[in-house]
Amino acid sequence: MSEAAAVETHDHGAVHADQLEPSLTPGNLGKLGMWTFLAGDAMTFGAGIAAYGALRINNPNWPTPADYLGITTTAIMTFILICSSVTMVEALDGVQHGMQSKFRMFMALTVLGGLLFLGMQAVEWHHLIAEKGMSIQRDLFDATFFILTGFHGCHVFGGVVYNSVLLIRGMMGKLPREKAGLVEIAGLYWHFVDLVWILIFTFIYLI
Repeated sequence: MSEAAAVETHDHGAVHADQLEPSLTPGNLGKLGMWTFLAGDAMTFGAGIAAYGALRINNPNWPTPADYLGITTTAIMTFILICSSVTMVEALDGVQHGMQSKFRMFMALTVLGGLLFLGMQAVEWHHLIAEKGMSIQRDLFDATFFILTGFHGCHVFGGVVYNSVLLIRGMMGKLPREKAGLVEIAGLYWHFVDLVWILIFTFIYLI
């Protein structure tokens, strides 16, 4: 093979390789950044749940969660949060297809679901502190409960603010179909918050 042919073959292979390699567009960078953040956050929640299990196992003085916690109320909270994940999916579908009215309606429902969850959690905390006498300083059960649920509540609050900003941008006409990736990135965060709560509900309230 001549030198010119070899160079031409090499250049053609390089062009072909470049076409196969996805470029790091701003949208892809945003997703990568969110996945990186969620990976670190998952480790934090995982460490908290593992610490709760380590403190609880073989501890004869550990109270029965059902004696203190309202399982029915929390089940409703869990259902609301799961429904808000569904509305988040519908909001993303709306902006991806240029249906702004659908996006605004379902994003508003997602924000409402987060606010309802936070409101019910505040009522639960008030009941546990004022009527059940629970305190973060009383024992390890109370401390781990308030730390884990409170840390998750902070994430829900952050998600409500995040989604509210996107909703306002959509209402102002500043969230066209081309920027649907912003909603998709927010959806990754919101679904993560939902999944973590299911784990917390299972390990702390049910088991």
